[in-house]
Amino acid sequence: MKMQSSSSKAQAVVLLAVLLSAACQISTALIDGLLVNGNFEAPVKKTDLNGTIVTRHDAVPGWTVTGFVEYIQAGQKQGDMQLVVPEGFAAVRLGNEASIKQTLNVSKGMYYSITFCAARTCAQEERLNITVAPDSGVLPIQTLYSINGWDCYAWAFQAENAQAEIIIHNPGVEEDPACGPLIDSVAIRTLYPPKPTNVNLLKNWDFEEGPYVFPKVDTGVLCPPFTEDDHSPLPAWTVESLKAVKYIDAEHFSVPHGRRAVELVAGKESAVTQIARTVAGKFYDLTFLVGDASNKCEGSMVVEAFAGPSTLKVPYESKGQGGFKPAKLRFRATANRTRVMFFSTYYHTRSDDFVSLCGPVVDFVKLVSVRNPHRRLA
Repeated sequence: MKMQSSSSKAQAVVLLAVLLSAACQISTALIDGLLVNGNFEAPVKKTDLNGTIVTRHDAVPGWTVTGFVEYIQAGQKQGDMQLVVPEGFAAVRLGNEASIKQTLNVSKGMYYSITFCAARTCAQEERLNITVAPDSGVLPIQTLYSINGWDCYAWAFQAENAQAEIIIHNPGVEEDPACGPLIDSVAIRTLYPPKPTNVNLLKNWDFEEGPYVFPKVDTGVLCPPFTEDDHSPLPAWTVESLKAVKYIDAEHFSVPHGRRAVELVAGKESAVTQIARTVAGKFYDLTFLVGDASNKCEGSMVVEAFAGPSTLKVPYESKGQGGFKPAKLRFRATANRTRVMFFSTYYHTRSDDFVSLCGPVVDFVKLVSVRNPHRRLA
């Protein structure tokens, strides 16, 4: 009996150790959402400020700052210009060669997307350098897509180690060292690369997998061109254009299917692509939905769809109040890899401000082989 009792105690100790280990792993697991003080609402001590200038590298809770960094509060002015705080009470402004950084526990090999909001304050060609070593990209923020004076951006990376140091850096050098973009609401989301299925040759066909979207921000999230990001924040898709596409959610926009979609906001400069495995000589149907985001983007829209050498122009008359229509492109594959691409033929702006860039929405994209290609198209 004593030996059984000792054995039971030993088993209990081992079980407790396993449970504690699991609990520790859960507690340190990365949770989608804001980084520590990601919205900069935790105040900086007055003793660590010279006016608005942060004087200590660790003065901003949760962050390490380098260079000319300012702590900006809502309603604050620079001369006659009121500085725009994208969300909440406070933000930071990065002056010449200034940066903020934060270290996170991540899973080696996993993909992540950073979402943050930024507002331009002085220079016309402001840009931001986002780095999680060895990945780095420069995001131009001179094009405003909304009348708010700020936009939210996504940038993706693959974790090389168990810790990732996220750096947001202003590489600009202006005459006024205070000139630079405002940064606010920095969040992260784990990306799970979608796998192919036997019902669709395309992956992430409904755009449900993508960057973090702030629940209280109604501007959507801009996904940058692939030239600025080695890993797309839209898994399986590439933003193959000069300008960004907008990732939108059903909580703030009209989405044809599910909870997420993409809005082609910059005409032919705003395109998404994916490479699918096909069999040369076989016929395929590319089907998708075209609509509007119910964001007062009105007028005659046209989405151009490409599947290898085949093309289709899909007209859509938008009243800016939501809605969609289906479209189908039947084609014969000419290779074992077929490039699928979508872009908007025209540029559009919202009818209520004539400034905010907008465009048609694409969603629910399917690519399937056709058994009887000579039957009449539905």
